[in-house]
Amino acid sequence: MSSSTPFGLHSGYKNETLRLWQSSGSELHPHNLMLPLFITDESPDAKQDIPSLPGVSRWGVNSVLEFLRPNVENGLSSVLLFGVPEKVDKMGDGGAGETDDNPVMEAVRRIKKEFPNLTVACDVCLCPYTSHGHCGVLNDDAEGSINNRATLPCLASQALAFARAGCDIVAPSDMMDGRVLAIKNKLAEHGFGNKVSVLSYAVKFSSSFYGPFRDAAKSAPTFGDRKRYQLPCGSRGLAARAAQRDVSEGADMLMVKPGLAYLDLVRETKNSFPHHPMFIYQVSGEYAMLYHGAANGAFNLETTLMEVLTSMRRAGADVIISYFTPRVLEMIK
Repeated sequence: MSSSTPFGLHSGYKNETLRLWQSSGSELHPHNLMLPLFITDESPDAKQDIPSLPGVSRWGVNSVLEFLRPNVENGLSSVLLFGVPEKVDKMGDGGAGETDDNPVMEAVRRIKKEFPNLTVACDVCLCPYTSHGHCGVLNDDAEGSINNRATLPCLASQALAFARAGCDIVAPSDMMDGRVLAIKNKLAEHGFGNKVSVLSYAVKFSSSFYGPFRDAAKSAPTFGDRKRYQLPCGSRGLAARAAQRDVSEGADMLMVKPGLAYLDLVRETKNSFPHHPMFIYQVSGEYAMLYHGAANGAFNLETTLMEVLTSMRRAGADVIISYFTPRVLEMIK
């Protein structure tokens, strides 16, 4: 291995789904879709509907299995889990996120036991577990700025806890400098270097399209915003530098988020790193626009949805993370 790439490649193709992601094309198959899931600790059998995301729910660790079963039968190959903890003690460092108080841990164990071939990714971030709702540990200053150095060990420990629970992929979404390297080192130190992949939210913009997600995940910051550590929407240069940073630190896969408004940067990032599977997140605001537009007769949902997903594939996305995944699986079955 060269000195600029200190980590091996095995973590990027350790199972069948990951191997399929190493191929590219313009058609749409089940392995090109990843389903995001919200996991609540309200009760194991919970199903909490989300008004701002019609048709999307928060799930308990039991009820999520019943929801997944028909989707797996339709070809679902991967999921991305977000914790929505309501019973944990939220502290400044988000430490609850790496404990069994985090409902995602039990969800991973149950999903992998019930569906051993389903590839499970876990979102890595402190914001659902911090008292302030920001994605990192804060400095003790008037601005409440991020202490990047103090945040990295917390993120790495959370990623390791997900790995120990049995996930296949950890997906850091926090946008802290150096977090991919910290996570890769932590995984390697504990024997997960070739067992757990890192999917980096490498090109993640500060966006109004996240509004329904913050409702679904109950993760809005208690003050301020996240503009100091998410990319400004007009920036092309920072997008390129962020992707380069994460590739140099050993990221196995890259993501651009949001999707439709940033297709130019999906293509540019894919052109710069053609050998890395490229993910695009069709975020909650995009889902809501399509859902409500179709519900109000502006267009046919299925026709428009397929056009949008095709545009994402054409732009270079190998995998599309979408709340529409169950519907699309039915459409292409």
